[in-house]
Formats: sequence, C-alpha cells, structure tokens
Amino acid sequence: MGDAALANASVAIQYRDSLSKAVLKNVLVLAIGLSINYINASLMYTFCKHQIFYSNPRYILFFTLVVNDMIQMSVGVILFVVSYTLYRISVLSCAPFILMAIITTENTPLILACMAGECYVAVCLPLHHARICTLRRTLLLIALIFTISVISALPDLFVTLATESLDFFSSRIFCLRETAFPNPLLAQKRDITYIVYLVLVWSVIFFTYFKILFTAQTASKDAKKARRTIVLHGVQVLLCMTIYAVPLVQDALLRVFPRNYSDSLFACHVVVQMLPRSISPIIYGVRDKCFRKYLKHYLVCRTAPHGAHCT
Repeated sequence: MGDAALANASVAIQYRDSLSKAVLKNVLVLAIGLSINYINASLMYTFCKHQIFYSNPRYILFFTLVVNDMIQMSVGVILFVVSYTLYRISVLSCAPFILMAIITTENTPLILACMAGECYVAVCLPLHHARICTLRRTLLLIALIFTISVISALPDLFVTLATESLDFFSSRIFCLRETAFPNPLLAQKRDITYIVYLVLVWSVIFFTYFKILFTAQTASKDAKKARRTIVLHGVQVLLCMTIYAVPLVQDALLRVFPRNYSDSLFACHVVVQMLPRSISPIIYGVRDKCFRKYLKHYLVCRTAPHGAHCT
C-alpha cells in the first residue's frame, strides 16, 4: 500500500494539469471551501450568540462537528492549493497538516454516531433524556472522541520518527499521508482503524434508526423527524466513510487512466473531503426549527441597513 501511494504521488506530479485546468480546479476548490466555511461560521456565530444552545447536548455536539468540519475543510483546501503551487514541501511542513487531517477525519464519524445516539435517547427514552444526556457527560464524550483520534494518529508520527533518517525530515515530498508517514505498517494500521470505525459507527446508525423507526410507527411527529435526521446522518457517515476506499479506487484509476490521475485526485477530493461538510448546515441550519429561527435572525441582521435594530 505504501509503495503504491508513493507511485501515485509520482504519477500525480508527472502528469500535472495545464495552467488553465489547474487555475480552474483551484478556483473551484477555493470557492466551495470558502462558501461552506462561511456557512459553518454563520452557524457557529449563531450558536455562540444564544445561550439557549449552551446546555443542549444536541447543539453542543453539532457545534463540535461544525468546528471539526471547518478545520478539516481548511486543511484540505490548503493542501490542495499547495499541491499545485509548490508541488513538494518539506516533511516537517507537511506532517502537521496531515496529522490535523487524520484527527479531524476520524473525529467526524464518531461525532455523528454520538449525535445519532442522542436522537435515540430523546425519542425512545424521553423521560430519561435529561438524566442521561447531561452537559458534563456531553463534554466528557467530546473529550473522549478527540482523545481517541489523537491516540490513533500519533503512532504515525512516532513510528516515522523511529524508522526514518534525519535526512528524510528535511526532504521535500508531495504532501500525502502515505508520503509523510511512509512505513508500510502504518498503512495496515490505517486500514484496520477504518474497518473498526466502519463497523462500530454503522452498528450505531442502524441500531438507532430501527429503534426510532419502530417508535415512529406511533405517529409521533418528533419520532418521524428524528428518523429522517438519522437517515441524513447515515448519508453523511457514508460519504465520510468513502475516504476509506479512496486508496483502492485511486490505485485502480491509476492503472486504467494514468494520464488523467490528477483529475481522479480532484474528483476524490471534492466528493470525499468537501461534499460531506455541506450536509451539517442542511441538517441543523435548515431542518431544525429552533436553530433556523436564530440563524434567520442573524442573516437578516447581516443584510439589514446599519441603522436597523438587531439584538
């Protein structure tokens, strides 16, 4: 897997895009990234300005997801632009970005699983929701998620420090996870981690969906809405999980279309890294009535004349 990734990077550099195509791709990525980050920043501002959200575990988890998405989006856009403008950067410059990308990527499905669990408790165990989903437990859960992701990512750094020469860290590479942390054992560790995440997260998604589905048979409006929310979470998780298949897909595309490999990388980046980040605003910025009310107020005030009264 490691040798294949290095070969992929070499091909990506060998068959670079024309200037016009490179400019078009970078403009598209920047436009999509800035647009999604602007929307997410509006959601964060709305959350921070209204204390009604501070004690609600659902919105706290959502805020954490949005922050995580913004970091991941920013890192992804930076690395994409760097891959076209500088092509190769030093390992010491690349490694921090890759570590942030790994941590935020692994955070996303775990946060979504927790949000699905909160929906399940709210619908299926409403009398126990306040006791189970406390503010303290929510914050501890968020801390646990980040701890798990950091612990999962750090072996990549430690193994590389232990196995690579000092010259490697001053060398210049095409910045990918596999080139920054090239030990083949790390590729195996990554695959095992992805499989474990896939099984655990989808188990939670299916369990909560079918539990809420049976509850929704009672014609409860909240239960039916929660069921649709779980479906959207499932779609979001599915899009996030496609990153686990990207190395295999890219290897196949490299063999079939070696001269269009940069186009394959671009499509994978948009579909896998950017598209899932656009779903959170739909779930909470549009579908959630409470959040939509405050977000709409914020947007109206942003477009109102300076003299308008907005509190």
